[in-house]
Amino acid sequence: MLYLLTILPPNMPECEALSQEISALRTRFGGDFVTINPNRSAVPPWHRLSMQGQAHGSRLSRFMYVPRLLFGLHKLRALRALAAKHELCHLYNPDPFPFPVLHLLRRPVIYTVSSGLGKRRPNVAFFNALATVTVYDARSQKQLEGWGVRNVHRIPPGIDTGRFTCTPVPLSGQAAEFRVLVASAPWTQTQFRTKGVDALLDAARQAPNLKLIFLWRGVLVEEMLTRVHRMALGEQVQVINRQVDVNQVLAQVHATISLASDPAIIKAYPHALLDSLAAGKPVLVSRALPMSDYVEQVGCGKVIASVSAADILEAIQALRRDYGALQASAQLVGQRDFPLEKTLSAFQEVYEYVRTNVS
Repeated sequence: MLYLLTILPPNMPECEALSQEISALRTRFGGDFVTINPNRSAVPPWHRLSMQGQAHGSRLSRFMYVPRLLFGLHKLRALRALAAKHELCHLYNPDPFPFPVLHLLRRPVIYTVSSGLGKRRPNVAFFNALATVTVYDARSQKQLEGWGVRNVHRIPPGIDTGRFTCTPVPLSGQAAEFRVLVASAPWTQTQFRTKGVDALLDAARQAPNLKLIFLWRGVLVEEMLTRVHRMALGEQVQVINRQVDVNQVLAQVHATISLASDPAIIKAYPHALLDSLAAGKPVLVSRALPMSDYVEQVGCGKVIASVSAADILEAIQALRRDYGALQASAQLVGQRDFPLEKTLSAFQEVYEYVRTNVS
Protein backbone atom coordinates (compact mmCIF):
# COMPACT_ATOMS: atom_id res chain seq x y z
CA MET A 1 0.00 0.00 0.00
CA LEU A 2 1.25 3.48 -0.89
CA TYR A 3 -0.17 6.08 1.49
CA LEU A 4 -0.36 9.68 0.28
CA LEU A 5 -1.05 12.78 2.37
CA THR A 6 -1.82 16.25 1.01
CA ILE A 7 -1.47 18.41 4.11
CA LEU A 8 1.83 20.03 5.06
CA PRO A 9 4.12 17.79 7.11
CA PRO A 10 3.13 18.55 10.72
CA ASN A 11 5.74 19.77 13.20
CA MET A 12 4.54 17.07 15.59
CA PRO A 13 3.27 14.16 13.42
CA GLU A 14 2.71 12.00 16.48
CA CYS A 15 0.09 14.56 17.59
CA GLU A 16 -1.66 15.03 14.23
CA ALA A 17 -4.75 12.90 13.56
CA LEU A 18 -4.18 11.88 9.93
CA SER A 19 -0.53 11.05 10.55
CA GLN A 20 -1.58 8.91 13.53
CA GLU A 21 -4.10 7.00 11.44
CA ILE A 22 -1.71 6.41 8.55
CA SER A 23 0.89 5.18 11.02
CA ALA A 24 -1.62 2.70 12.45
CA LEU A 25 -2.55 1.49 8.96
CA ARG A 26 1.09 1.01 8.00
CA THR A 27 1.70 -0.94 11.19
CA ARG A 28 -1.16 -3.27 10.25
CA PHE A 29 -0.79 -3.47 6.46
CA GLY A 30 2.74 -2.27 5.72
CA GLY A 31 3.55 0.07 2.88
CA ASP A 32 5.22 3.39 2.10
CA PHE A 33 4.17 6.94 2.93
CA VAL A 34 4.66 10.15 0.91
CA THR A 35 3.54 13.75 1.42
CA ILE A 36 2.66 15.20 -1.99
CA ASN A 37 2.34 18.83 -0.84
CA PRO A 38 5.55 20.63 -1.92
CA ASN A 39 4.81 23.91 -0.13
CA ARG A 40 6.54 25.21 2.98
CA SER A 41 3.52 27.04 4.33
CA ALA A 42 -0.26 26.71 4.21
CA VAL A 43 -0.43 30.46 3.55
CA PRO A 44 -0.22 31.61 -0.10
CA PRO A 45 2.65 34.00 -0.86
CA TRP A 46 0.46 37.02 -1.52
CA HIS A 47 -0.85 36.70 2.04
CA ARG A 48 2.64 36.28 3.47
CA LEU A 49 3.88 39.29 1.54
CA SER A 50 1.12 41.45 2.96
CA MET A 51 2.05 40.33 6.48
CA GLN A 52 5.84 40.45 6.17
CA GLY A 53 6.49 43.17 3.64
CA GLN A 54 8.12 43.03 0.22
CA ALA A 55 10.37 40.04 -0.46
CA HIS A 56 13.87 40.65 -1.79
CA GLY A 57 16.45 38.67 -3.75
CA SER A 58 17.42 35.52 -1.87
CA ARG A 59 14.13 35.54 0.04
CA LEU A 60 12.03 34.96 -3.10
CA SER A 61 12.25 31.16 -2.84
CA ARG A 62 10.54 31.39 0.52
CA PHE A 63 7.47 32.73 -1.24
CA MET A 64 7.10 30.08 -3.94
CA TYR A 65 3.67 28.45 -3.76
CA VAL A 66 2.33 25.43 -5.64
CA PRO A 67 -1.46 25.26 -6.17
CA ARG A 68 -3.25 22.06 -5.23
CA LEU A 69 -3.88 21.02 -8.84
CA LEU A 70 -0.13 20.47 -9.19
CA PHE A 71 0.45 18.54 -5.96
CA GLY A 72 2.55 15.45 -6.61
CA LEU A 73 3.45 16.37 -10.19
CA HIS A 74 6.81 17.73 -9.02
CA LYS A 75 7.82 14.15 -8.12
CA LEU A 76 5.67 12.19 -10.56
CA ARG A 77 8.45 9.87 -11.75
CA ALA A 78 9.36 8.92 -8.17
CA LEU A 79 5.70 8.46 -7.23
CA ARG A 80 5.08 6.19 -10.21
CA ALA A 81 8.12 4.11 -9.34
CA LEU A 82 6.94 3.81 -5.75
CA ALA A 83 3.35 3.05 -6.75
CA ALA A 84 4.61 0.27 -9.04
CA LYS A 85 5.80 -1.58 -5.92
CA HIS A 86 2.29 -1.65 -4.44
CA GLU A 87 -1.13 -2.91 -5.46
CA LEU A 88 -3.06 0.11 -4.23
CA CYS A 89 -2.69 3.79 -3.38
CA HIS A 90 -4.54 5.38 -0.46
CA LEU A 91 -4.76 9.16 -0.31
CA TYR A 92 -5.93 11.28 2.62
CA ASN A 93 -7.27 14.79 2.02
CA PRO A 94 -9.65 16.97 4.07
CA ASP A 95 -12.05 17.77 1.22
CA PRO A 96 -13.02 16.10 -2.10
CA PHE A 97 -10.49 17.87 -4.31
CA PRO A 98 -9.57 16.39 -7.74
CA PHE A 99 -5.79 15.94 -7.71
CA PRO A 100 -4.73 15.11 -11.30
CA VAL A 101 -1.70 13.14 -10.09
CA LEU A 102 -3.98 10.36 -8.84
CA HIS A 103 -4.95 9.36 -12.39
CA LEU A 104 -1.28 9.20 -13.38
CA LEU A 105 -0.16 6.64 -10.80
CA ARG A 106 -1.45 3.60 -12.73
CA ARG A 107 -2.82 1.99 -9.61
CA PRO A 108 -6.31 1.86 -8.05
CA VAL A 109 -6.78 4.76 -5.62
CA ILE A 110 -8.72 4.84 -2.35
CA TYR A 111 -9.53 8.46 -1.52
CA THR A 112 -10.30 9.26 2.12
CA VAL A 113 -12.17 12.53 2.66
CA SER A 114 -11.16 13.13 6.26
CA SER A 115 -13.23 16.23 7.10
CA GLY A 116 -16.85 17.18 6.66
CA LEU A 117 -18.22 18.48 3.36
CA GLY A 118 -19.15 21.99 2.39
CA LYS A 119 -21.95 22.88 -0.02
CA ARG A 120 -19.81 22.90 -3.15
CA ARG A 121 -20.39 19.91 -5.44
CA PRO A 122 -17.15 18.09 -6.28
CA ASN A 123 -16.00 16.83 -9.67
CA VAL A 124 -18.20 13.73 -9.70
CA ALA A 125 -16.65 12.21 -12.83
CA PHE A 126 -13.18 12.45 -11.27
CA PHE A 127 -14.25 10.62 -8.12
CA ASN A 128 -16.24 7.98 -9.95
CA ALA A 129 -13.06 7.13 -11.87
CA LEU A 130 -11.30 6.26 -8.60
CA ALA A 131 -11.51 2.84 -6.97
CA THR A 132 -13.52 4.13 -4.02
CA VAL A 133 -14.08 7.08 -1.69
CA THR A 134 -14.24 6.72 2.09
CA VAL A 135 -15.75 9.04 4.69
CA TYR A 136 -16.23 8.80 8.46
CA ASP A 137 -19.84 9.83 8.86
CA ALA A 138 -23.31 9.23 7.47
CA ARG A 139 -23.88 12.94 6.74
CA SER A 140 -20.94 13.08 4.31
CA GLN A 141 -21.79 9.71 2.73
CA LYS A 142 -25.35 10.84 2.03
CA GLN A 143 -24.14 14.14 0.61
CA LEU A 144 -21.62 12.53 -1.74
CA GLU A 145 -24.09 9.91 -2.93
CA GLY A 146 -26.68 12.64 -3.47
CA TRP A 147 -24.22 14.39 -5.76
CA GLY A 148 -23.78 11.16 -7.73
CA VAL A 149 -20.51 9.80 -6.35
CA ARG A 150 -20.56 5.99 -6.44
CA ASN A 151 -18.69 3.47 -4.29
CA VAL A 152 -18.66 5.57 -1.13
CA HIS A 153 -17.68 3.56 1.95
CA ARG A 154 -18.20 4.76 5.52
CA ILE A 155 -15.35 4.01 7.93
CA PRO A 156 -16.02 4.05 11.68
CA PRO A 157 -13.64 6.55 13.32
CA GLY A 158 -11.32 5.09 15.92
CA ILE A 159 -8.35 5.71 18.19
CA ASP A 160 -6.20 3.71 20.56
CA THR A 161 -8.68 3.93 23.42
CA GLY A 162 -6.37 1.92 25.69
CA ARG A 163 -4.20 5.02 26.15
CA PHE A 164 -6.93 6.73 28.17
CA THR A 165 -8.33 6.37 31.66
CA CYS A 166 -11.19 8.20 33.33
CA THR A 167 -10.22 10.69 36.03
CA PRO A 168 -13.37 12.58 37.07
CA VAL A 169 -12.95 16.25 38.00
CA PRO A 170 -15.52 17.39 40.59
CA LEU A 171 -17.85 20.21 39.57
CA SER A 172 -19.42 22.03 42.52
CA GLY A 173 -22.03 24.41 41.18
CA GLN A 174 -22.36 26.97 38.41
CA ALA A 175 -19.90 29.40 40.01
CA ALA A 176 -17.06 26.90 40.22
CA GLU A 177 -14.09 26.94 37.86
CA PHE A 178 -14.74 25.05 34.61
CA ARG A 179 -11.72 23.78 32.69
CA VAL A 180 -11.93 23.01 28.97
CA LEU A 181 -9.31 21.47 26.67
CA VAL A 182 -8.95 22.97 23.18
CA ALA A 183 -6.86 20.78 20.88
CA SER A 184 -7.45 21.83 17.27
CA ALA A 185 -4.86 24.55 16.73
CA PRO A 186 -4.97 26.77 13.61
CA TRP A 187 -2.61 26.33 10.67
CA THR A 188 -3.26 29.82 9.27
CA GLN A 189 -4.16 33.29 10.54
CA THR A 190 -7.69 32.88 9.15
CA GLN A 191 -8.24 29.78 11.27
CA PHE A 192 -7.99 31.80 14.48
CA ARG A 193 -11.49 32.84 13.45
CA THR A 194 -12.80 29.78 11.60
CA LYS A 195 -11.58 27.31 14.27
CA GLY A 196 -13.08 29.44 17.01
CA VAL A 197 -9.90 30.49 18.81
CA ASP A 198 -10.88 34.16 18.83
CA ALA A 199 -14.42 33.32 19.94
CA LEU A 200 -13.09 31.16 22.79
CA LEU A 201 -10.80 33.92 24.02
CA ASP A 202 -13.72 36.34 23.89
CA ALA A 203 -15.83 33.85 25.86
CA ALA A 204 -13.08 33.53 28.49
CA ARG A 205 -12.93 37.31 28.83
CA GLN A 206 -16.66 37.33 29.58
CA ALA A 207 -16.59 34.35 31.98
CA PRO A 208 -13.81 34.61 34.62
CA ASN A 209 -14.51 31.08 35.88
CA LEU A 210 -13.79 29.57 32.44
CA LYS A 211 -10.27 28.16 32.10
CA LEU A 212 -8.94 27.10 28.70
CA ILE A 213 -6.01 24.78 27.96
CA PHE A 214 -4.86 24.97 24.34
CA LEU A 215 -2.70 22.17 22.92
CA TRP A 216 -0.60 23.86 20.23
CA ARG A 217 1.35 22.28 17.37
CA GLY A 218 4.30 24.62 16.81
CA VAL A 219 2.57 26.86 14.23
CA LEU A 220 1.64 30.50 14.97
CA VAL A 221 2.38 30.09 18.67
CA GLU A 222 3.73 33.64 19.02
CA GLU A 223 0.54 34.99 17.44
CA MET A 224 -1.49 33.03 19.97
CA LEU A 225 0.56 34.22 22.94
CA THR A 226 0.21 37.81 21.71
CA ARG A 227 -3.57 37.45 21.65
CA VAL A 228 -3.64 36.03 25.17
CA HIS A 229 -1.42 38.85 26.46
CA ARG A 230 -3.36 41.56 24.64
CA MET A 231 -6.62 40.34 26.16
CA ALA A 232 -5.07 39.98 29.65
CA LEU A 233 -6.08 36.31 29.84
CA GLY A 234 -2.84 34.91 31.23
CA GLU A 235 -4.59 33.65 34.37
CA GLN A 236 -7.34 31.86 32.42
CA VAL A 237 -5.59 30.55 29.31
CA GLN A 238 -2.72 28.07 29.14
CA VAL A 239 -0.98 27.35 25.83
CA ILE A 240 1.01 24.08 25.76
CA ASN A 241 3.30 24.06 22.73
CA ARG A 242 4.99 20.68 23.11
CA GLN A 243 4.17 17.01 22.94
CA VAL A 244 2.31 15.91 26.06
CA ASP A 245 0.57 12.88 27.48
CA VAL A 246 -2.97 13.82 26.47
CA ASN A 247 -4.42 11.45 29.05
CA GLN A 248 -2.70 13.43 31.80
CA VAL A 249 -4.03 16.72 30.43
CA LEU A 250 -7.55 15.30 30.15
CA ALA A 251 -7.34 14.30 33.81
CA GLN A 252 -7.25 18.03 34.66
CA VAL A 253 -10.28 19.19 32.64
CA HIS A 254 -14.04 18.86 32.70
CA ALA A 255 -14.60 18.76 28.94
CA THR A 256 -13.03 19.18 25.49
CA ILE A 257 -14.17 21.55 22.74
CA SER A 258 -13.74 21.50 18.96
CA LEU A 259 -15.02 24.38 16.84
CA ALA A 260 -15.22 25.09 13.14
CA SER A 261 -17.38 27.35 11.00
CA ASP A 262 -16.42 25.27 7.94
CA PRO A 263 -16.69 21.46 8.21
CA ALA A 264 -13.82 21.02 5.74
CA ILE A 265 -11.11 22.40 8.07
CA ILE A 266 -11.34 19.81 10.88
CA LYS A 267 -11.59 16.04 10.80
CA ALA A 268 -15.22 14.91 10.71
CA TYR A 269 -14.64 13.14 14.03
CA PRO A 270 -11.79 15.14 15.61
CA HIS A 271 -9.34 12.92 17.47
CA ALA A 272 -9.30 15.40 20.34
CA LEU A 273 -12.98 14.70 20.96
CA LEU A 274 -12.55 10.93 20.64
CA ASP A 275 -9.66 11.12 23.12
CA SER A 276 -11.89 13.09 25.47
CA LEU A 277 -14.71 10.57 25.34
CA ALA A 278 -12.27 7.70 25.80
CA ALA A 279 -11.17 9.48 29.01
CA GLY A 280 -14.78 9.89 30.13
CA LYS A 281 -14.95 13.64 29.52
CA PRO A 282 -17.96 15.12 27.67
CA VAL A 283 -17.45 17.23 24.57
CA LEU A 284 -18.56 20.51 23.04
CA VAL A 285 -18.72 20.54 19.24
CA SER A 286 -19.84 22.91 16.48
CA ARG A 287 -23.05 22.11 14.63
CA ALA A 288 -21.05 22.32 11.39
CA LEU A 289 -19.01 19.22 12.26
CA PRO A 290 -20.53 15.83 11.39
CA MET A 291 -19.67 14.47 14.85
CA SER A 292 -22.33 16.79 16.28
CA ASP A 293 -24.98 14.34 15.00
CA TYR A 294 -23.46 11.58 17.12
CA VAL A 295 -23.06 13.82 20.19
CA GLU A 296 -26.75 14.70 20.11
CA GLN A 297 -27.80 11.11 19.50
CA VAL A 298 -25.96 9.55 22.45
CA GLY A 299 -25.97 12.57 24.79
CA CYS A 300 -22.25 12.75 25.52
CA GLY A 301 -21.92 16.52 25.29
CA LYS A 302 -23.44 19.67 23.86
CA VAL A 303 -23.66 21.02 20.31
CA ILE A 304 -22.77 24.67 19.72
CA ALA A 305 -24.99 26.48 17.24
CA SER A 306 -22.32 28.78 15.81
CA VAL A 307 -18.72 29.83 16.37
CA SER A 308 -19.45 32.80 18.61
CA ALA A 309 -18.68 33.66 22.22
CA ALA A 310 -22.39 33.86 23.04
CA ASP A 311 -23.18 30.39 21.71
CA ILE A 312 -20.06 28.92 23.33
CA LEU A 313 -21.03 30.29 26.74
CA GLU A 314 -24.62 29.11 26.33
CA ALA A 315 -23.45 25.57 25.50
CA ILE A 316 -21.01 25.54 28.42
CA GLN A 317 -23.76 26.58 30.81
CA ALA A 318 -25.99 23.80 29.48
CA LEU A 319 -23.13 21.32 29.87
CA ARG A 320 -22.56 22.40 33.45
CA ARG A 321 -26.26 22.00 34.32
CA ASP A 322 -26.34 18.43 32.98
CA TYR A 323 -22.75 17.54 33.74
CA GLY A 324 -23.34 14.40 35.78
CA ALA A 325 -25.44 12.67 33.13
CA LEU A 326 -23.26 13.84 30.24
CA GLN A 327 -20.07 12.72 31.97
CA ALA A 328 -21.56 9.28 32.64
CA SER A 329 -22.60 8.96 28.98
CA ALA A 330 -19.14 10.02 27.80
CA GLN A 331 -17.53 7.41 30.04
CA LEU A 332 -19.84 4.74 28.60
CA VAL A 333 -19.52 5.46 24.87
CA GLY A 334 -15.90 6.61 24.64
CA GLN A 335 -14.35 3.20 25.15
CA ARG A 336 -17.25 1.35 23.52
CA ASP A 337 -17.76 3.17 20.23
CA PHE A 338 -14.30 4.19 18.99
CA PRO A 339 -11.78 1.32 19.16
CA LEU A 340 -9.04 1.60 16.56
CA GLU A 341 -9.55 -2.03 15.62
CA LYS A 342 -12.94 -1.18 14.07
CA THR A 343 -11.30 1.43 11.86
CA LEU A 344 -8.50 -0.88 10.74
CA SER A 345 -10.89 -3.75 10.04
CA ALA A 346 -13.15 -1.47 7.99
CA PHE A 347 -10.21 -0.31 5.87
CA GLN A 348 -9.15 -3.93 5.41
CA GLU A 349 -12.59 -4.66 3.97
CA VAL A 350 -12.24 -1.67 1.63
CA TYR A 351 -8.80 -2.82 0.47
CA GLU A 352 -10.13 -6.32 -0.21
CA TYR A 353 -13.13 -4.89 -2.06
CA VAL A 354 -10.87 -2.84 -4.33
CA ARG A 355 -8.52 -5.75 -4.98
CA THR A 356 -11.47 -7.94 -5.94
CA ASN A 357 -13.58 -5.48 -7.92
CA VAL A 358 -11.18 -2.96 -9.46
CA SER A 359 -8.63 -4.01 -12.05
